[in-house]
Amino acid sequence: QVQLVESGGGLVQAGGSLRLSCVASRSIFSFNWMGWYRQPPGKQRELVANITSGGIIQYGDSVKGRFTISANNAKNTVYLEMNSLKPEDTAVYYCTGRRTSTISETPYDYWGQGTQVTVSS
Repeated sequence: QVQLVESGGGLVQAGGSLRLSCVASRSIFSFNWMGWYRQPPGKQRELVANITSGGIIQYGDSVKGRFTISANNAKNTVYLEMNSLKPEDTAVYYCTGRRTSTISETPYDYWGQGTQVTVSS
């Protein structure tokens, strides 16, 4: 059973910073990619950032230049450093990752339980 456990959410004032962590129960090398999505109140889930096993990084347009994704392979942890936070960054943030079975070659996406980030104006 693969688990992803997020931490680091909370309440912060606009302009502030937070760092989210996601600990995987498997080596992050076993994932094709890992990343973060978020779901603002009343809206659809959207990409925040992801990083592939080869180190290729992608960011959502609304967070470019403010958020940074990184990984610590030894700790099986992916981080999301969030700076210059805005009220519109308020959302539940989910850690996610994709692994592909080496037997069936079937990909499967795993999700964490989510962590709330609230940015006050």
